[in-house]
Amino acid sequence: MPRTTKSAGSAVSGRQSDVLVRLRSSLPSLQPAEQRVAQVVISDPASSAHLSITGLAEEAATSVATVARFARKAGFNGYPELRIALAGAAAREDVLLGVAGRQPPAELDESASLRDVVGSIVHHETRALQETAEHLDLDQLQAAVDAIGSARRVDVFGVGASGAVATDLSAKLQRIGRIAFCWTEIHAAATATALLGKGDVAVGISHSGATVDTVEPLTRARDAGATTVAITNFDGSPLADAADIVLTTAARETTFRSGATASRTAQLAVVDILFVAVARLDLSASTDALSKTHDAVTARRLPTSRTSDGRSRA
Repeated sequence: MPRTTKSAGSAVSGRQSDVLVRLRSSLPSLQPAEQRVAQVVISDPASSAHLSITGLAEEAATSVATVARFARKAGFNGYPELRIALAGAAAREDVLLGVAGRQPPAELDESASLRDVVGSIVHHETRALQETAEHLDLDQLQAAVDAIGSARRVDVFGVGASGAVATDLSAKLQRIGRIAFCWTEIHAAATATALLGKGDVAVGISHSGATVDTVEPLTRARDAGATTVAITNFDGSPLADAADIVLTTAARETTFRSGATASRTAQLAVVDILFVAVARLDLSASTDALSKTHDAVTARRLPTSRTSDGRSRA
């Protein structure tokens, strides 16, 4: 099915905080010079809001014309509107943090304290969850739920940290009686897509949306006639282009991106939302399946001690 795409400049909701999420999501679709402008404003929206268009162009090592074009692509009539939105986004960050200036360091080097590590991880993962919830397209979400709910089978593709999330989704669907498979190795994924067709659903999970071993299977599944779903942080990514339905997360980049911290948390939230929404399509059958699958593994648990009120202690 054809999907309704949203450019960086479309669907301007009027909420000033939207600008940073939209810019992060649109990074892959921007030209290199425009990406430099985006990185400057994303890394420090408060300071960027005080820069003239010439000042921002100098910070990004580009031209005034590029900054003006970037502002239009971001969904604003001109640079003044972008500055106002950036100021609003920065102010909102301060409110969310409780006290201005208390934001934990974005980059954790040797000088960071253990308290900094705790604060930074919790902050970025919390914001990833909040912003993912705020900006998740409910129409696309409903389309994904309907497709999975009526699918003959669901094949989920992902590698690395996204592979662990893919495994979680397939396992959850299996627990409620859905026929689901997970493929985290490209040869197995290739053979699986050869058997897909109309009535099947393929889900690709990748933070960057540019992982070849996930993009290729999803593209093959689409070509075979399956409905394709992408879970990614970037709406303009190759994975999104291969999908009929796109569910976007809103995780922020950090030095430890390779550890897939906030991105994995946001992906798991989308997976949990999908799981619950699909289960609710036939709550009685889902509840029965959950009970049966729970009983099937209960005997594999070791005895636990109990508290004074008789409850099990983990």
